[in-house]
Formats: sequence, structure tokens, C-alpha cells
Amino acid sequence: MTPRFDAIGLVVSDMAASVAFYRRLGIAFPAGAADEPHVEAQLPGSVRLLLDTEATIRSFHADWRPPTGGGSRSGLALRCDSPAEVDSVYAEMVDAGHHGELKPWDAFWGQRYATLHDPDGNGVDLFAPLPAAE
Repeated sequence: MTPRFDAIGLVVSDMAASVAFYRRLGIAFPAGAADEPHVEAQLPGSVRLLLDTEATIRSFHADWRPPTGGGSRSGLALRCDSPAEVDSVYAEMVDAGHHGELKPWDAFWGQRYATLHDPDGNGVDLFAPLPAAE
């Protein structure tokens, strides 16, 4: 038996805010998800994004506490279709009131790259390959 990668799970403090954030990034959660203690969205490639409220986690792990010490709790990376889309998605999210951690820039590893924070401080990277230098 070999375990296989199936899902990314995030613990959220405000389900409605988190669902709204990820929906704005194009992740389709079911209707009514904002009011649930646990939700799942199917991502491309058979991977799921799971969101659980802090109360849900504490219901089976009474001693659980959110991480402390600064920095993001975890992170996701979302590929955009073009460098221009990185810029436009970043601007849309920041204009909607979300925290922009790192403005879009041309990274030395060949990507247009930017970082947002979701409502719980998790990093969400936006990236797209840069056109090949001629």
C-alpha cells in the first residue's frame, strides 16, 4: 500500500470569509459552504481543498491551538495563465480588501510571482511563467 496525495487542509477562523476569499480566486465551494464547519472543493488534478473551522478541529483535538510566532501558517500556489493575469488577480484581491504580502515581480527563477494572505494569514502565491528571453 502506498499513500497518495489527496487533499490540502486548512484550519480557518472565519469560514464565511475564507470561502469568499477562495471563491474570488476561482475555487468552487458548494452553495451554503460559508455556514458549514467543514467544506471541500474539488481542485484540478483530483486534489481537494478542505476547510475546517477551529471549533471543528477542537471537537476531536481539544488541545489544538493556532500556530504562533509570525509568518503564514501554510501556503498554496495558484498558477495563472500569464504574467498579466498575476498582476490583475493580485490587484483585484487587494482592491477587495485582502492583504497583499508581496507585490507582483519578475522572479529570478523565471516566473511572475506575487503573494497574498487569506483571512487567516495563510500565504497564497500567484505565479505564471515569464516569456523566454530571446
